[in-house]
Amino acid sequence: MDTPTPLSASCLCGAVKINAIIKSLEIGVCHCGMCRQWAGSPYFAIESDNVTFSGDSVKAYDSSEWAERGFCGNCGTHLYYRMKGSETHYLPVGLFPTHQAMTMSHQIFIDSKPEYYSFEQKTVCMTGEEVMAQFAGDNQS
Repeated sequence: MDTPTPLSASCLCGAVKINAIIKSLEIGVCHCGMCRQWAGSPYFAIESDNVTFSGDSVKAYDSSEWAERGFCGNCGTHLYYRMKGSETHYLPVGLFPTHQAMTMSHQIFIDSKPEYYSFEQKTVCMTGEEVMAQFAGDNQS
């Protein structure tokens, strides 16, 4: 995608408004155990380096030494996953249900995916070790 796309959404109760300019309409899917536990399924997300949240109900949970997860403190809607020290937010695609042009392009922690589901789409797949190595490389620049 050549042109950044602005998207708007809100949490279930409307206490949090989200405005994001996403880099592309490509969806990434995370199969790690923590994302599956948090989301109740694989975590389907789009990426944005330019996102604002308005409302006083945004809460953050330090889910690991390197990442946090945001949610609405009123209704519990998942708002983002973010690596600490980064402005990149991974926003749940379910926040933007009316945008039909999105496509699933890649899957991470594919080695953690349980056998009870699979996706038809052919995507780039990375193991947890490959993902961690990529992020380690990004942090060294």
